[in-house]
Amino acid sequence: MRNVERWRPTKFVRMGNVLRASRVQADVSLSSRFAADIVAPHYQRAIRTHAHGRLLDMGCGQVPLYDTYRDLVSENICIDWLNTACVNPYLDYTVDLTGVLPFEIGSFDTVLLTDVLEHIPEPTHLMSEIARILRPGGKLILGVPFFYWLHEVPHDYYRYTEFALRRFCQLSGLRVIDIVAYGGLPEVILDLFSKGLNFFPRPLTALLRPLHVLASSLCRIRAVQKLSERTKSGFPLGYLLVAEKQ
Repeated sequence: MRNVERWRPTKFVRMGNVLRASRVQADVSLSSRFAADIVAPHYQRAIRTHAHGRLLDMGCGQVPLYDTYRDLVSENICIDWLNTACVNPYLDYTVDLTGVLPFEIGSFDTVLLTDVLEHIPEPTHLMSEIARILRPGGKLILGVPFFYWLHEVPHDYYRYTEFALRRFCQLSGLRVIDIVAYGGLPEVILDLFSKGLNFFPRPLTALLRPLHVLASSLCRIRAVQKLSERTKSGFPLGYLLVAEKQ
């Protein structure tokens, strides 16, 4: 990663041993904070369990998960494409993620692909390229949203089910070793309501901060947690997948 000395946490920050969304509005908008808080511990668990060796942070943006994997890997290479909305001082390479990746077969032990695949018009090609550049036994850590608003328009193409993700891995020769749905019906409703306030006059957007506090409190109630568990297979906010090169 270039300019590592300039890196600072953006989207995610660690509070003790817990990863959560940043409370700096310039890094995470109030309307996105609730969803980011939900996905953060899933990213943390997967990365701390599986990241190792030489890591490719693909579609890295501002490298928000660097602090989560930095002590686990021997090297991290950061790539992104010109379509990204981020100005990026950390890029090692600017890469067309829809084409052939500029790396040799078996170049990496870990590939991190979080909140990127929905922006790729030909996902099966990218998944095949990921399989090509992974070493045998190497891991792909992939996260995608499901019930989520359009973002980085016009480069937002798809929402994937668990079954589509499994099929991509199968076609690419990757073995799924873990896949979890995060969120459930309560989280989907609260997140959609939070984001929906952005489309109303400014006085309504003032409700976002107390709404986030209320939503976070509600999701700690046991009955709400049980409802989330029962409904997350049908109403997931998104998925976190780990697959292995065989």
